[in-house]
Amino acid sequence: MAAERDQHKDAEAEGLSAATLLPKLIPSGVGREWLERRRATIRPWGSFVDQRRFSRPRNLGELCQRLVRNVEYYQSNYVFVFLGLIVYCVVTSPMLLVALAVFFGACYILYLRTLQSKFVLFGREVSPAHQYALAGAVSFPFFWLAGAGSAVFWVLGATLVVIGSHAAFHLTEAVDGEELQMEPV
Repeated sequence: MAAERDQHKDAEAEGLSAATLLPKLIPSGVGREWLERRRATIRPWGSFVDQRRFSRPRNLGELCQRLVRNVEYYQSNYVFVFLGLIVYCVVTSPMLLVALAVFFGACYILYLRTLQSKFVLFGREVSPAHQYALAGAVSFPFFWLAGAGSAVFWVLGATLVVIGSHAAFHLTEAVDGEELQMEPV
């Protein structure tokens, strides 16, 4: 444990911590603010994956209550689970990595070209939105060959299964003042 803390301190001293690396990777704006809010409200991963806190709900009412409360309580954790599944899908699909490289490469080339001068195609100046649409059109065949559509649906399906299972079977955290329960009639 002490060795891990020393490594963490060394990484922070070199500027490699998540708190310092993340702002460099994500440009300022709404996206960065949203991600910072998610990171600030993340619940402890220990309680999130504690196996002793999983049990089968007694009835449909308890299942619905668990789903609503756990999704609300662990919302930030679920966002990072979703992002982790996206990263897993991209990393395990080499052709998808190639398609993403083509797309971002085309965007980068267009960006560099617009820094030098305005991008002109067939005698007309091309707006940035149209330039990125052109990059998407160029990389579309690569995404199609990589099966990006099925990857999107795999990520959505896996996310629903993982998050839905966790929210349904994880015992809800006790919240003060919310112990009001309905009695069966």
